[in-house]
Amino acid sequence: MVMGRSGGYGGRCGREGAAPVIVLRELSAEDWADWRELRLAALREAPHAFGAKLADWQGAGDTEHRWRHRLDGGSLNLLAAFDGTPAGMAGGMPPDRDGTVELISMWIAPFARGRGVGDALVTAVVQWAEEQGARRVALRVFTDNRHAANLYLRHGFLDRGAVGRERRLVREAGVS
Repeated sequence: MVMGRSGGYGGRCGREGAAPVIVLRELSAEDWADWRELRLAALREAPHAFGAKLADWQGAGDTEHRWRHRLDGGSLNLLAAFDGTPAGMAGGMPPDRDGTVELISMWIAPFARGRGVGDALVTAVVQWAEEQGARRVALRVFTDNRHAANLYLRHGFLDRGAVGRERRLVREAGVS
């Protein structure tokens, strides 16, 4: 995958001309409407996969200021397009005092699952974390979300155990 900041993160999967194109775009506060559209779709389609609830981001919580604020602050916010159609999202929080980046807000649209979008997003967040000097990338996934857990395990994350309904997965820096 080719990495870049100006146009985003992107790459072509498979053989030239035959495979779909996955393009990842790093978002800023100016992209709040794009983030809003995909985040609300994620919360509608997979409410069980997130700590946040759709109702938290609708009604009084659905303000341009709030959406812009979510995209500010040094975090990484990625939007994935699959053949030009918005297909997924993921984020990375800046490293904490222990050097841990949290991978957050990961979601792939149903039509794009199993087609490389999740792999591209995880790879980009891990690479960004390493560029930030992080020692590890961590995330939480609900115990019943085996497809997501398998995606992370494929990328070198190790299962650190369950707390309630969530499993904590951690990937140390430099793991291939």
